[in-house]
Amino acid sequence: MPIDCTYRLRWPHRTGELATIARRISDHGGLIGDIITINIARHETIREITVELRDREHAAQLADGLAGLPNVHVVWYRDRAFMAHEGGKLTMTASRPVLTNQDVRDVYTPGVARVCSAIHQSPALARRFTTLGRSVAIVTNGSRVLGLGDIGALASLPVMEGKALFYAQLVGINAVPIILDTRDVNEFVETVIRIAPGFGGIHLEDISTPACFEIEERLIGALSQPVMHDDVHGTAVVTLAAAIAACRQADIRLDAAVVGQIGLGAAGYGIATLIHDAGVKRVLATDPNPAAAAHAAAQGIEITSLADLMTQADVVVATSGKPGLITPEMVRPGQVILALTNPVPEIEPEAALAAGAAFAADGTSVNNVLGYPGIFRGALLAGARSINVEMKRAAAWALAGLTVESELIPEVLDRHVHDTVTEAVRQAAVDSGVADPTAPELTF
Repeated sequence: MPIDCTYRLRWPHRTGELATIARRISDHGGLIGDIITINIARHETIREITVELRDREHAAQLADGLAGLPNVHVVWYRDRAFMAHEGGKLTMTASRPVLTNQDVRDVYTPGVARVCSAIHQSPALARRFTTLGRSVAIVTNGSRVLGLGDIGALASLPVMEGKALFYAQLVGINAVPIILDTRDVNEFVETVIRIAPGFGGIHLEDISTPACFEIEERLIGALSQPVMHDDVHGTAVVTLAAAIAACRQADIRLDAAVVGQIGLGAAGYGIATLIHDAGVKRVLATDPNPAAAAHAAAQGIEITSLADLMTQADVVVATSGKPGLITPEMVRPGQVILALTNPVPEIEPEAALAAGAAFAADGTSVNNVLGYPGIFRGALLAGARSINVEMKRAAAWALAGLTVESELIPEVLDRHVHDTVTEAVRQAAVDSGVADPTAPELTF
């Protein structure tokens, strides 16, 4: 598995030393990223150099290679992922200081009793006078985490913390990771129903199929706040946006195109159904799992073979989990190819373009972080009871509208992007009738 490692190095402060170090890194097959100067003294330099490498063994080999250079001392080297996770990625902080006894009286007893009484008489006030209106529970059982599979609830916690980090930074939502150590659908659903009153929305994450579909459907039916499985719908929204942008660049009308979906896991199913519901008249799909194929067919998706799909589809989206599944010979000239399996796609974009594709991209260009923060913030601002197709479609078109000719999707860390998605989703919730017109106005 590719890793990024940072090497803290000390060497004499003189001409040519950094070039020698860079050459040694290149000779070992490393790709240099950030270079940070820690200290420059009269006779000595200390810098941290980040290098992309194949795996841990490769990192150790480079450390030995650098240490073998005359006058170069490797102070330490570390996997940046572990550096970034030291102590966890989240902390609980107060939104207002408590500095005086009057502050204590205001935020706790006796003042808090009046607020509790007001909420008891009018529950809708909880959205205004607690964190409820800007909070989301990120719930998982760790049964299908990234490309790692069923690694369990505890091992999934770093992913959930990462999701919460983006919520806080990009849209000001307080997101709390909730890991449930159960594979029983009934236990999962019942637990979420019991904790739901403390959150404005329920974000489901990294739950295996087919359980994820049943869990989401049952929670949507049982709860009055928005529920969304991000692997299904968040990924679908960003993929639809990417398809819109790619078709624009390839001069293809998406609504008139034939779209093919390879792989009908959680993400693939979500992509196929959203593209179908967004108005694409013909969506083909293929998957070796008969149950997954039947589930998609029930939603109006045409099930076919991989060969027929590649022959007929103008736009191909692949989430099969099988690197190299699409060969250059299978690419039809003029197709749009979005091969999204990470870290190695079904076909490399360069190979697809060389085979005649009009546009090609891999999963590094499609990140669901572009979707879920703004989708949930828009839903919360609207007081929406659910997240419907109109809201997801609005999010996708908002993202597509922010692209420029050289991009497939906009910049993931740009707050303006998420504000735009938020407003599009909020307005779609109002227009489609799922917003609560009596909901108190919120501030983030």
